[in-house]
Amino acid sequence: MDGHRQQAGRSGLPEERIPEVSPPVSLQDGSAAAFVGWMRHSAPYIHAFGGKTFVIAFDGEVAQGERMQRLAYDCNLLAALGIRLVLVHGARPQIDAEMARRGLTPVFHKGMRVTDAAALECVKAAMMVTRVEIEAKLSQGLPNTPMAGSYMRVTGGNFITARPLGVIDGVDFQYTGAVRRVIAEEIVADLEQENVVLITPLAPSPSGEIFNITMEEVATEVAVAIGAEKLVFLCDAPGLLDAQGKLVSSVTADAAARALAEGSGLTEDLHLYLPHALEAVRRGVGRAHLIDRDLDGGLLLEFFTHAGVGTLVTRDPIFRFRDARPEDVPALIALIAPMEADGTLVRRDRELLEKEIERFVLVEYDGVVVGSAALYPFSEERAAELACLAVAPEFRRAGIGEELLHRIEARARAMGLERLYVLTTRTAHWFLERGFREVGPDALPRRKRELYNYQRRSKVFVKELT
Repeated sequence: MDGHRQQAGRSGLPEERIPEVSPPVSLQDGSAAAFVGWMRHSAPYIHAFGGKTFVIAFDGEVAQGERMQRLAYDCNLLAALGIRLVLVHGARPQIDAEMARRGLTPVFHKGMRVTDAAALECVKAAMMVTRVEIEAKLSQGLPNTPMAGSYMRVTGGNFITARPLGVIDGVDFQYTGAVRRVIAEEIVADLEQENVVLITPLAPSPSGEIFNITMEEVATEVAVAIGAEKLVFLCDAPGLLDAQGKLVSSVTADAAARALAEGSGLTEDLHLYLPHALEAVRRGVGRAHLIDRDLDGGLLLEFFTHAGVGTLVTRDPIFRFRDARPEDVPALIALIAPMEADGTLVRRDRELLEKEIERFVLVEYDGVVVGSAALYPFSEERAAELACLAVAPEFRRAGIGEELLHRIEARARAMGLERLYVLTTRTAHWFLERGFREVGPDALPRRKRELYNYQRRSKVFVKELT
């Protein structure tokens, strides 16, 4: 089946309706330095994401007003960076408003709309108006806005065929449907022409009937069918929260399934979107993201900063621990340089790191080195030193330091060593809480004792590896 595409061209708004945007970065204040730092740290992600496909799903609450304006700005930037975009929108509040206008009462079962013939007419009307309004936002190009000089070709078509959902728990969903097939090759063809694909969750069946499908199902099936790098849900929460109400920055599909089974603390959107997020990554989508729809620039902060601002769902753990290789030296230098500058770590020149790189264990997050630790054995005394334990600031609450310590201890035990020493000037309590005890410099292995710097006055701690 061919995808019959409708294209939305550029359309301007009257000048008096130019949306307000943040003022440019001033070179006269500290924001300039912050901007430069952010741009430099985002470079690896810009390189990694070029040519990749992101599916971004959002409901009707986002598809109107200022939220849609901000989303259009961010999508414009993502497209300019070479990211292929598929946008899947919903329209629940718009449909409810249309039904109210016609004197109809919405009916839901298990979070899904029961769509009878009268409701279907409201769905079609609200969906089409919402789509046109989204296209208009994506097609702006006014001067003095983030979309100045841009031209985003927005396409759509009959990329999906549907089937009736049927009767569930005795409830006949009538014209509420499910995805039968995604015509992935047509979507990919549009993306290869640098078009932004906008998908409305209405689809025909082979018999020609039209069915209303949930936005989250359409987004998931499309992401799986086209092999998307990311599936993103903009939702009514910052992401998944733990028992203390703190954001869970990353979670595996198995852990997400447990959180879903427990159900406590999940918002309406999370109940709807989290199952689809974990399903997507289990079926081959690279990453799924849950991001607060009210956070200005949430997409950019999630994609182009190490820590992100939402919850990242992956099939496997996001952090990768591995042995260091010679080509890792530049990344290791970049990680430890700030801690050497403030005196937390002893300075190591590049030549020394190149000689000793095989002693290091590294932690990667999305291919970026965010943690390190090294083991220096003193075999004749059945002891070793833990050195250069470093974690990037934004990940210091993620348990990386603890895991690095465990791995260094396991490596030392495998070598038949009995004691692990560490020297520190800033993190004494951290090591005390993990089973180390303080000793004097004289307790160090002989070769390390001879190199002890009395001017630095590092505290010495030891742990028995029983």
